[in-house]
Amino acid sequence: MQEFLEYVVKGLVQYPAAVTVTPVERAGSTVYELRLEPSDVGKIIGRQGVTINAIRSLLLAGSAKKGVRCSLEIVEDTPAK
Repeated sequence: MQEFLEYVVKGLVQYPAAVTVTPVERAGSTVYELRLEPSDVGKIIGRQGVTINAIRSLLLAGSAKKGVRCSLEIVEDTPAK
């Protein structure tokens, strides 16, 4: 599932080299933490969240087919000042 997420997200953003997907185990399910350039966050979220919801739906369907539970979170790292 991680490879799928990286493929989809890198195809949508302006800076694909900055995209990282990190799996984290939480309460019996896998949460994929998505980190990317701050300027690309809007492209992934889309208008009214349509794009991110579509990605989450595909992730949910793919993970259910494999018998696992997965979700996706966008992690916005705030730069240290």
